[in-house]
Amino acid sequence: MPELPEVETTKEELKKLVLERKIVDVWSDTPKIVKNIDFSDFQREIKGRIIKDIQRKGKNIIFLLDKDRAFLIHQKLTGHLLYGKWKREGSGWVPEKEGPLSDPMNRFLHLIFFLDNKKMLALSDLRKFAKVIFGKKEEIFSLPEIISLGSDALEIDFEKFKENLQRKPNLQIKKVLMDQNIISGIGNIYSDEILFASKINPFKKIKDLKENDFKLLFKNTKDILKKAIKLKGESISDYRIPDGTKGNFDKIRKVYRREGQNCFICGTKIIRKKIQGRSTCFCPSCQPL
Repeated sequence: MPELPEVETTKEELKKLVLERKIVDVWSDTPKIVKNIDFSDFQREIKGRIIKDIQRKGKNIIFLLDKDRAFLIHQKLTGHLLYGKWKREGSGWVPEKEGPLSDPMNRFLHLIFFLDNKKMLALSDLRKFAKVIFGKKEEIFSLPEIISLGSDALEIDFEKFKENLQRKPNLQIKKVLMDQNIISGIGNIYSDEILFASKINPFKKIKDLKENDFKLLFKNTKDILKKAIKLKGESISDYRIPDGTKGNFDKIRKVYRREGQNCFICGTKIIRKKIQGRSTCFCPSCQPL
């Protein structure tokens, strides 16, 4: 699932491309992707709207339109937004030109916005889990999934960071870092990387953390997320930048999905375990319990 760096990258890249563009039409082969109104109503409402701004809230992208309207996109597990030109071929869509958009991970187009510059804003989503919600701006920002979000991982200060984590004293740090109601934006990838950089075992409980542990977690959260944004995210799985290319965080990935490989620090084999149904990868030597 795209996490804060991937969603932030998508937002910033799209702001360069689609602001002040008019939406002239919208297509989908998965009409239930729009959760709160019928797709035909969404299509009627969205036509002629101008994209005025794009914001990120946690892992959600919010497109602010003219005339007090907006729509939210959560890309979920395998979704990512793309920008370019495609043509209909059989029952699917193919890029008009060979290039990054031809990457196999970019072929699952289920939602396309047609823009007034003849370009398209498209959602590729292998698993079809992504969702769209349309409404007045106030309604979108008042959605339960928005108002329940914890402090943004990029914006939070140390005292609030520590205070929020300590709300769950009996839970493992890995689980709490990924709780969007505690701190928003961190998922499986970056929680593994933050914990490795902090030399903290993912199974360690919040109540067992020392003051220096909180300081390390805070510092590494900021550092790693900022590095990931600079590198435009992690593309080990489905995620791609809107131009169809891969992010470059993979160049500095230390533990996530590296089970069975040697730790870059000590040479011990990275192991993978489950925490309440979610996987975590860590070095048992560098991150002892």
